[in-house]
Amino acid sequence: MKFADDSFEPYVLSLPTTDAIPLICDSPHSGSIYPADFQSCLPLSVLRMGEDSYVDELWASLPSVGATLLAANFPRTYIDPNRDVDDIDPNILAEPWTTELHPTEKSRLGHGLIWSMARDQPVYDRKLWVAEVENRIGTYHQPYHEALNRQIEAAHERFGGVWHLNLHSMPSDSYAVLKIETDKVLADFVLGDRDGETCDPTLTGIIEDFLLERGYTVARNDPFKGVALIARIGRPEQNRHSLQIEVNRALYMNEENYEKSANFNTLQGDLAQLSIKVADFVKSLL
Repeated sequence: MKFADDSFEPYVLSLPTTDAIPLICDSPHSGSIYPADFQSCLPLSVLRMGEDSYVDELWASLPSVGATLLAANFPRTYIDPNRDVDDIDPNILAEPWTTELHPTEKSRLGHGLIWSMARDQPVYDRKLWVAEVENRIGTYHQPYHEALNRQIEAAHERFGGVWHLNLHSMPSDSYAVLKIETDKVLADFVLGDRDGETCDPTLTGIIEDFLLERGYTVARNDPFKGVALIARIGRPEQNRHSLQIEVNRALYMNEENYEKSANFNTLQGDLAQLSIKVADFVKSLL
């Protein structure tokens, strides 16, 4: 992670290194380059809790099985590509927005398009101007969505179907972060398909079975169902399938100092094998 002195590319697009298949994957929250105009009042050590640190690395083998992997370079605490552009809390703005806003529960928690809270601490000691939010949308959010959409549409046009994996990590205390009171232990993996709406259940089952066989615990849609990206992309009736995969950060990193743990390589290897499994499933349908 670093603060950028100059402009930088909003994402990294890793194309297939073997015969391409309609498996398009994205890591919208692993970005760790902080734009110079962020001007948060919080230290980087707190802002980084919003990063899905190293998720793009964990899944780095995807292009070798014919998949495409898109990864954001910018941090979600600056602008979140897994939110719609009208998911803004008007209370964070110094002036009225130019169109109607539709803040969701995520905005209420301080985690809308523009984060206002990080670990119960205000991200800013000021209100944001409409122009600076619009600049974030145009410079980072929109290009990310356009790049992902190009890959999704090209795969669907070429193959008649597309399978999308939306890749994330989750804090080990996610229930507390979400202000959910429960005695449940957070699973190692959470598979989100918005309660069965966005993905062929066969793919979800294949992934779940693989992870269980490797000794991991798996939950579906608890506590994460998937947000804007899979809601937009996942339309199984059109042979467009989208699944969110959350991995518990405690499996691979120290959540206090953000360093990789000794188990990182093991998890990365397991996800490489899972990538092969998913690719084989997709190829079987072509």
